[in-house]
Amino acid sequence: MSPASEQPRLFREAMASFPSGVTLVTTTDPGGRWWGFTATSFCSVSLDPPLVLVCLARTAECHPVFAAARRWIVHMLHPDHAELAIRFATRGADKFTDAGFAADPRGLPVLPRACATLACTTHASYPGGDHTILLGQVEHTRLGEAQPAIYFRRNFHTVSA
Repeated sequence: MSPASEQPRLFREAMASFPSGVTLVTTTDPGGRWWGFTATSFCSVSLDPPLVLVCLARTAECHPVFAAARRWIVHMLHPDHAELAIRFATRGADKFTDAGFAADPRGLPVLPRACATLACTTHASYPGGDHTILLGQVEHTRLGEAQPAIYFRRNFHTVSA
């Protein structure tokens, strides 16, 4: 067994070894400012009603905005969006400039070229250690043509059919 001091590093390495999709989650604050973050902790929870979950670090700059948000959008990314995923994961980055987002009818930022988008209303949120688990009810789904990106061992990969 590894010493206890090695466990956090080993846990991070194990999680990096689990392939996952890559998503951007976006919303607006009450003043209309756009906010977003990259999430690889994303999954479906229920079909009836349609529910998904994403996890957001409590230390994220956008955490207070998402904790209060009633609506948000999950964007499933393709490999061409790798730079955008990194930008949205970077604290203090100018996330939306020249990124291709447009406002949806409710003013939320949407990325038209995403593999899929899920427009959600907040169903619940739960504490999860150093993260908050956001549970959203999917109100609208849009499918695109592109294949999704896979994030594995800190690199972006393509899906081969």
